[in-house]
Amino acid sequence: MAGGPPMAFGGDGPPPLKGARLALGGFALALSNFVVVLDITIANVSVPHISGSLAVSPTQGTWVLTSYAVAEAICVPLTGWLARTFGAVRVFLTALMGFAVFSMLCGISGSLAALIAFRVCQGLCGGPIMPMTQTLLMRIFPRDKGGAALGLWAMTTVVAPIAGPICGGFISDNWSWHWLFFINIPLAAFCLVIAWRLVRRFETPTQKSPIDFVGLALMVLWVGALQIMLDKGREEDWFSSSFIVILAVTAVVGFIAFLIWELTEKHPIIDLSVFRNRGFTVAVVTQSVAYGAFFTFIVLIPLFLQTNLNYTATWAGLAMGWVGVLAVVFSPIVARLVGKVDTRALISFGVLWLGMVAALRTVWVTDMGYWTIAFPQMIQGLGMPFFFVGSTALAMASVRPDQTASGAGIQNFMRTMAGAFATSMSTTLWEHQTKLNRAELVGLVHPPVNTGLPVAQARLALSQLVQTEAVTLATRQVFLLCTVIFFVAACLIWLAPKPGARKG
Repeated sequence: MAGGPPMAFGGDGPPPLKGARLALGGFALALSNFVVVLDITIANVSVPHISGSLAVSPTQGTWVLTSYAVAEAICVPLTGWLARTFGAVRVFLTALMGFAVFSMLCGISGSLAALIAFRVCQGLCGGPIMPMTQTLLMRIFPRDKGGAALGLWAMTTVVAPIAGPICGGFISDNWSWHWLFFINIPLAAFCLVIAWRLVRRFETPTQKSPIDFVGLALMVLWVGALQIMLDKGREEDWFSSSFIVILAVTAVVGFIAFLIWELTEKHPIIDLSVFRNRGFTVAVVTQSVAYGAFFTFIVLIPLFLQTNLNYTATWAGLAMGWVGVLAVVFSPIVARLVGKVDTRALISFGVLWLGMVAALRTVWVTDMGYWTIAFPQMIQGLGMPFFFVGSTALAMASVRPDQTASGAGIQNFMRTMAGAFATSMSTTLWEHQTKLNRAELVGLVHPPVNTGLPVAQARLALSQLVQTEAVTLATRQVFLLCTVIFFVAACLIWLAPKPGARKG
C-alpha cells in the first residue's frame, strides 16, 4: 500500500468549492466524521441501560463499546487500498450507506450477541469514513484554507466523544437505548445527499492493485485475540485460564508474523514505511498513548457516577459535556497557530494541561458536588484542541503527499485501538483495585454496635458504605495512573524533529 489518493489541498482535479457550496460540503463531510466518532462514546453512559435490557452484566455490556472500536480500527488501514482501487468518493458513500443500515440493525437487536455482531459490521463501515472525510475535505478546500479544513476535521474528532455521553444519557433516560443507533439514520441520509450533489466530482484516480489477504488475516488475528483477551481476562481469572494464555500467545505470535509479512510484502495492507518518518512515528505514538488515558476518563467517569454516586445517565452526560465548551472555542484558534508556532510546543502544552486536569480528579471523594465533577471537565476542553489538532497536523506534515492516505489510516487505527484497549484495561484495573481496597477497608472497620437498627440491616449498610469508598479509591488510583501517562506523553513529543514552516 505504497500510495493513496492525491491529498494536496485542492488536488489536481476539479477546482475547489467556494462560498456556500464549500460551507455545505465541508459541513456534510465533517458531520459524517462526527457521527462515526460519536458512536464510539454515545453508548458509554448507556451501558447500565443496555446491560439491564439485555440481561447481562455491566462488564459484558462494555463489549458493545469495544466491538465497535476494534472493528473500526481494523478497517481503517484498508482505506488507502480501497480509495486507490475504487475511488475515495465511492468508498465514502458506500461506507456511509452501510453505516446507516447497520445502525438500524443495531437498534432493533434483541440480544447481546446480535447487538455485538451488528456493532462489528457498523464499525467496519465506519472505519473508512474517518480517513475518507479527511481526504475529501483536503480536496474540496482551496490551498489557502488548508488549516481551516484540518481544523474542521480535528474539531469533529474532539467534540464527538464529548457529545456522545450527553446525547446517550438523554436518549437512554427519556426514550430507550435503541434510539442511540436510530438517530444515525437521518444524519447519514443528509450527508449522503449533500456529498452526492457536491463532492461526487472530486473522485480520486483509481488503479488496480492486489489486496494483501495474508496481511489482513494476520491483522484481524492478532488484534482480535488481544481484544478478546482484554475483555474476557477478568472473567477468566487472567493467566490462570488456558483460554487466556492461548489468546495471549496468539496475539504475540500473530503481531510478530504481521510485522514480518508487511515489511516484506510488495503490496502490504498497511504501508509501514511511513514509520521511517520520525515526526510521524513520534506524533502517532504520543497521540495514541495520551488518547488512551483521555478515553479512560470518557469510559470510567460515567460508570463511576451512575454506579457509585447514583447519577442518572442524563446527569452523567451533562457532567461530562462541559468539556466541549472550551474545546469548540479553541479548535479554530489552534488550527491558525499550526505552522506559525512549533507544533511540538502546542502538543506538549495540551497534553500537560490534560495531565493537570487529571490530577484534579485524584482527590475526588464520595460526597462531592456536581461542580467538583463538572469543573475539571470544563477546563479540560482548553487542552484538547492543542493535543488533537497539533498531533494530527504534525503527523500528516511528516509524510510525503503520496503517503498521506496511508498515514491517516494508520493514525486513526492506532488512536481507535488505543481507546479500545484503554476501555478494557481501565475497567479491569478499576475492578481489581476495588476488590483490593475493599479487602483493606474491611480490616479497618468494626461491626456496628448500638445503631438502633437490626444487626443484619446495620451490617448491610456498612457493607454498602465500604463498597462505595472502595470504588471511589479505585477510581482515584486509575486517574493517578492516567496523570502519569499524560506527563510522559508530554515529554515524548519532543523526540520528534522540529517541524519546518508550513508551505502555502
